[in-house]
Amino acid sequence: MPLSIPDDALPNTGAGLPDVLVGPLLRRLSPDRWVMWLVTSRPLTLILTLTPRGGKSQRVSLAGQPCLPIGRQAFIMPVDVALDEPLPADTLIDYDVHICRDDGSQSGIAEWAPWLCHADAATPSVVVASHHRRLMHGSCRKPHHPTADGLVRGDGWLAEKPDDPARRPAWLVMSGDQIYADDVAGPMLCRIHSLIEQLGLWDETLSGATLPDSPALYQADNTYYHRETLLPAAQSNAALRKGFFGGAKKPVFTSANAHNHLMTLGEMLAMYCLVWSPTAWALAECQAPALGADDAERYRREAEVLDEFGAGLGQCARLMAHLPTLMIFDDHDVTDDWNLHARWEQTAYANPFSRRIIGNALMAYTLCQGWGNDPDGMAALGRPTQTLLDVAAGASGWLDAERQDALIDELLDFKGYAYRIDTATPPLIVLDTRTRRWRNEDRPGRPSGLMDWEALMELQQMLLDAPGAIIVSPTPMFGVKLIETIQQVFTWLGKPLMVDAENWMAHRGAAATLLHIWRHSRTPGNYVILSGDVHYSFVYDIVVRYRQRPPRLWQITSSGVKNTFPDTLLDVFDRLNRWLYAPWSPLNLLTKRRRLRVYPRDPDRAKAGERLWNASGIGLVILDAQGCPERISQLDANGGEVLFPPR
Repeated sequence: MPLSIPDDALPNTGAGLPDVLVGPLLRRLSPDRWVMWLVTSRPLTLILTLTPRGGKSQRVSLAGQPCLPIGRQAFIMPVDVALDEPLPADTLIDYDVHICRDDGSQSGIAEWAPWLCHADAATPSVVVASHHRRLMHGSCRKPHHPTADGLVRGDGWLAEKPDDPARRPAWLVMSGDQIYADDVAGPMLCRIHSLIEQLGLWDETLSGATLPDSPALYQADNTYYHRETLLPAAQSNAALRKGFFGGAKKPVFTSANAHNHLMTLGEMLAMYCLVWSPTAWALAECQAPALGADDAERYRREAEVLDEFGAGLGQCARLMAHLPTLMIFDDHDVTDDWNLHARWEQTAYANPFSRRIIGNALMAYTLCQGWGNDPDGMAALGRPTQTLLDVAAGASGWLDAERQDALIDELLDFKGYAYRIDTATPPLIVLDTRTRRWRNEDRPGRPSGLMDWEALMELQQMLLDAPGAIIVSPTPMFGVKLIETIQQVFTWLGKPLMVDAENWMAHRGAAATLLHIWRHSRTPGNYVILSGDVHYSFVYDIVVRYRQRPPRLWQITSSGVKNTFPDTLLDVFDRLNRWLYAPWSPLNLLTKRRRLRVYPRDPDRAKAGERLWNASGIGLVILDAQGCPERISQLDANGGEVLFPPR
C-alpha cells in the first residue's frame, strides 16, 4: 500500500515552504565517508548523527557543505563528509539529519519527513556492505506509463524485514532513464511549471530558439503537447521521427513523443524533484491549461496515471533513504537517440538551441545524479557550476548565457562519467555508454559503438586478472539476437533511428573489441553484467567457447522500473527468437557472438517456453562469495517475485 502522507506532515517555514524539499537520498557511502543529496528551500544548518546498532553515536556538523542555489527558494546540498569514526560494515546504522533553527531548537527526520521512517522506527537506517552480495537494480522509470512503480515494490520488499542487515542490498543500482526528459506527460509538465514558479527556479535566455527566453516558453500557446514545433529543425525532423518514409537529413530530436520535451535547466531540475519527492509533488498542484479537445482528453488520462504515481512517492523516497544509490544516464535522461550515430551528433551539437537543451540535461544530471556517484571524479565540474548558479543568484534570477554555454562545453567534453566502486568486493564498474562513442567515420549515418576503443581498453585493464567484477552496462551487452537482427536490417535500409538501433553488436569495431576482452587469457573470472534499457527482463548464462579457463558471464537485465514493451509484439519476438536462434540453428553462425555459448533462463512465472519477462518491477541479485549469482529474481511491481532459476 502507498504511504499516506497527511498535509500537516509537511512543516512550513515562514516563507510557506518546507525546509527540505527533496531527500535525503543516500549516495556513495563507505565506512569512512558519508555522501547524500538534498534539496532545501533555504540554506540550512544541519547536523548528521550516525548510530550503529549496539555502538557509539557520532555527531557530524554539516556546516561548510556546498549549498548550490538553483532558484530563489531552492538549494541543492551535495553533502560529502569524511568521518572521524569509521562505520562498522554489515551492521544496521541509524542516522538522522537535524535542522538547527535560529531559536536554538532542532528537528529530526521523524518531524520533517516522517514517511522516510519504517513503522516503529524513529529514524531511517542504512547498512554499509563489505561485499556486493545483494544488489537491487533497474532502469526506465516513466511516470505516466500505466503500470505500478517498481521502486514502490522495492520499498515494500525492504519493509518486510527492515531490521535484518543481511537482507539489505549493498546498493540500489539505477542503470538509466531515471527521468524521461524527452517523453513527458502534459500534467507532469504543468506540475513542473508550477514548481518552477513556487521555488523561483532560475530563468535563462534561449539562443537559436524561436522564443527569446524561458518565461516566454512557459507561456507559449504551444508549450503543451506541441513542443515539437519549437524544437530545432522541426520541419525536417518531423519526417524522420520514427517514420519510415521521408528524406529528412537533420535529426536533432527524434523522439516520437517529443510533444512536451523538456528544454530549460529549470524544467529538468524540477522534474528530478518531482520524481523523487512527495513534498515537491504536494507543492506543485496545478490547474489544467487551456487545451483543445483531443489534448484535453489525453491530459485527463495521463493525470489519472500520474495521481497514482504521486501516491507512491513517499515509498520511493523511503527506499532511497535506506539504500545507498548509484546511477548512470541512458538516452531518455537527455533525449531519445542521444549520440546514436555521428550524423546525429553533427547536427545536434551544431545547432545552438539543441546544444543548449542537451547541455541543460547533462547539467541537471551532473547536479542530481552524477556528483553523488563519484564526488572526486566530478570535482572538475564543480567550480564552473557553482559560479554559474551563484551569478544567477545575484543577477535577478537569470543564468548568464555565456557562462552557461561555457559550462555546457565542459560537460560535453568531460570523460569522467563512468566510475568504479572498490570499497566492497567484487568491484563494481559502471560504464558510460553514451558520451564516449565509437563513431563510424566512413558511414556517419550508421550506429556508433557504445564505447570507443580507448574506453574499452580502460575496461579491459580493470578486468585483467580480476577474479570477478560486477559491470553495469545500461544497454545489455548480450541482447535478444532476433531484435538485434531486426535493428541491423533497418540500419542497412538507412533507418537506424526508427528502431533505436543501439546494441553492443551494432558497430563492428566495438563488438569485436568487446568480444576480445572476454576471450583474453587474463580474464578468467566471474562477471555479472547488470543492464536495463529494453523494457523487458531476461537472464543469460554465457560461456566463452574454445578456452581452457573460460570466464563465466551472466547477463542480467531488469527493465523497466515503470515501463513495459508492447505485449503482443514482444511475445512474437520471443517465440521467433527461440525458433530461429535455437542452439542447433545455422543462423547462429552468422552472428558476431558465435564464439559464445548462451544459455537463456526461463522465468518461473512465465508461460511455457517464454524467456522475456514483460512487467514493471525491480531486479534483485544475490551473489555467493566468488561473485557468482545464487539467486536472480524480479520483484514484480504488482506483487510477487519472479525467479530466473539456472537451467
